[in-house]
Amino acid sequence: MNPTSQHRRRVITAACISLVASVGFASTALAQAWPSKPITLIVPFPAGGTTDVLARSLAEPLAKALGQPVIVESKPGAGATIGADFVAKAKPDGYTLLVGAVHHTIATSVYKKLPYDFQKSFAPVTAIALVPNVLTVSAANPAKSVAELIAQGKASKDKLTYGSNGNGTAQHLIGTQFENLAGVGLVHVPYKGSGPLTTDLLGGQVAMSFDTVTPVLAHIKAGKLRALAVTTGKRSSALPDVPTLAESGLKGFDIGTWFGLLAPTATPKEIVARLSSESMKIIQSPDFAKRMVDIGAEPIGNTSEQMTRQIRDDTEKFAQLVREAKVTIE
Repeated sequence: MNPTSQHRRRVITAACISLVASVGFASTALAQAWPSKPITLIVPFPAGGTTDVLARSLAEPLAKALGQPVIVESKPGAGATIGADFVAKAKPDGYTLLVGAVHHTIATSVYKKLPYDFQKSFAPVTAIALVPNVLTVSAANPAKSVAELIAQGKASKDKLTYGSNGNGTAQHLIGTQFENLAGVGLVHVPYKGSGPLTTDLLGGQVAMSFDTVTPVLAHIKAGKLRALAVTTGKRSSALPDVPTLAESGLKGFDIGTWFGLLAPTATPKEIVARLSSESMKIIQSPDFAKRMVDIGAEPIGNTSEQMTRQIRDDTEKFAQLVREAKVTIE
């Protein structure tokens, strides 16, 4: 190699090292200056549902911890995938975050095409809470137990209808599993969120729902809705007298809904770490725990690494259930 070529190589190498160093410095500087403006939590369901309630429960104390406003914004539709896609494509600077849920691990297998990859497009921050789902009917429905509801469905010429928060959500898959294990035909009626679903359930437009406890708890306590069973493996602390579906004869039934905070995948690690640390402190505090009891939720507050494993494991588990149930959406 001649001296000129050696000199050129040294110049190029030095330039590359300088570029890498400047990029790293810019990332570190961004993380150190963050946050310098309001942060937005994107909720992929309409206002008033469990995701929205949890987002707002976290937003106020998080704003105090970070010294900047934390705004909650709804972007509902397509089984929570519209909001997820919006955040996946957002600038990865820590100012646009997703309040995701177990629904997104299910959608990965249910939808044939998604504009994002839930495991690759996001950096998990922490899981906020687990909320049991509950099989609920209108108080006008004569069924007082799961067995009576199944008998009602088998005796009717028309299939029972059940509402969900959208195609590919946990409620959709729970309904499909119930249908298969109970041996009763159901008609799925997807909604954009818990608000319109609960309104129609109260009015008798749908026979039942498998929504999370939070949006129906007040109506159950008021006697307007009747809880027949929870879908998790153990009973809900908010509804201790309501049996599980497994206790009601559907052995092995254990599906609940967790909710968590996620950032776009290229968000600087320092920002994700700060978000995770501050969020975990809030979620594990006595004040937050009390708030969760009031809405029938169980706080989690795990690490980014633990949430990453949780997403991976649930994606694999639900992929198998989706294949068995033969649930697909174009």
